[in-house]
Amino acid sequence: MNYTKILCAFEFDEHATTALLLASALAKESNATLYLLHIAKVPTADMDVPLPFDADPRWEHEARAKLGAIAAENLGSEVRYQIEVRSGLPAADIVRAADDLGADLIVMASHGRSGLAHFLMGSVTEHVIREASCPVLIIRPGLASSKKNPP
Repeated sequence: MNYTKILCAFEFDEHATTALLLASALAKESNATLYLLHIAKVPTADMDVPLPFDADPRWEHEARAKLGAIAAENLGSEVRYQIEVRSGLPAADIVRAADDLGADLIVMASHGRSGLAHFLMGSVTEHVIREASCPVLIIRPGLASSKKNPP
């Protein structure tokens, strides 16, 4: 399939780079624009943060700078990309950003949580899969290496 706009949802964790590299390869192959998206989670009423929450423009500037450095290090000049930084709830706002940008593919990493951790933390990935209007490619980093070397 030929993509024109690929959205890569990026958390600043060890799994995100794997998803970014795959999204980059797909963008290069399709000559697509890659949108590198980070969403800072807005505190909710169940968090120990005074409400109403006002987004601090410093975090957005810092996130853009970090994403810019990561993109420069991993994407090179062969992939067209744009950096998107937003505040919100990741599950809903990844889908909203994909719709706003007209993305025809979402690429993201999954943490692979299960059981109680999954129940307590919810699943951004599951929400995106259910609600997205375009295909979603999920990467589970470390799964292949853990199968190669069983305990």
